[in-house]
Amino acid sequence: MPIAPENLIAPGSKPERVASGAVWAEGPVWLPERRAVRFSDIPGNRVLEFSEETGALEVYAADAEYPNGRALDRSGAVVQCSHGRRAIERDTGTTPGAVPAVQTLVDSYNGRRLNSPNDVVVKSDGTIWFSDPSYGIQKDTEGHPGREEYGDRYVFRFDPASGELTPAVIDVEVPNGLAFSPDESILYVSDTSLGTPAMDGGARLHGHAIHAYDVVDGRFARNGRVFAEVTPGVPDGFRLDAQGNLWSSSGDGVRVFSPDGTEILHIPVPETVSNVCFGGDDGRTLYMTATTSLYRIRTLVTGAVS
Repeated sequence: MPIAPENLIAPGSKPERVASGAVWAEGPVWLPERRAVRFSDIPGNRVLEFSEETGALEVYAADAEYPNGRALDRSGAVVQCSHGRRAIERDTGTTPGAVPAVQTLVDSYNGRRLNSPNDVVVKSDGTIWFSDPSYGIQKDTEGHPGREEYGDRYVFRFDPASGELTPAVIDVEVPNGLAFSPDESILYVSDTSLGTPAMDGGARLHGHAIHAYDVVDGRFARNGRVFAEVTPGVPDGFRLDAQGNLWSSSGDGVRVFSPDGTEILHIPVPETVSNVCFGGDDGRTLYMTATTSLYRIRTLVTGAVS
């Protein structure tokens, strides 16, 4: 039975804009030790940070090589997607007063450069799963011109312990947002293409939809199917709460779906939402990056760990 909307946010609650000044805000993550939300202004080629304690917005990193999605690994370091370096990176600058300390984790597959990693999640076993569309090599405002060297756009699984990089999902046209269900039995992948299966004979999953995959043996994604279609706009980034509800960006705010794919809540936002994350000291604040701004709304649920 889907959860009632009034059990997700308090009736009458509205998003609050807490910071602005970006060109296209993306990739939010909550940093518990800094009590801050870190996110990207991709065309501005910089990383911004909003302090929940002071209410100030500061530039954390300039000339940052167009980073996009990010998540925390099990040590609390930031794992982020770099369009400019075409890589997955790790930044240990997460404690109060720390400065950027970035290292490249992986930037190639079978000797060929990645496209432009877009979004990332870290599984409880420490493996890093990331989407690799080609926005950063297609748009000069989001990276550097380039080509798809391995000839496709995959979701990858990277094992930092072994250095092994393997494709996990290969049947989504433009893989973008990622998240695991709370028990990590399902991997959700958004497709931000606008095509339909008929365009290539049905070989790929298409459309402004979020797809669900069963996670087999903790490392393989199988049985892809449509979980939910998101309109208007596309499901760019999303996160799950601890009860398994999925909070997705859309063209007119945030759309919330129950574990069975039923839409149960729409949170209107006056700008196009790109991504979301749960934060705050109690994990019950939803932060939303939306075009030029960062918004937040208090929720009645906590975010899932991954």
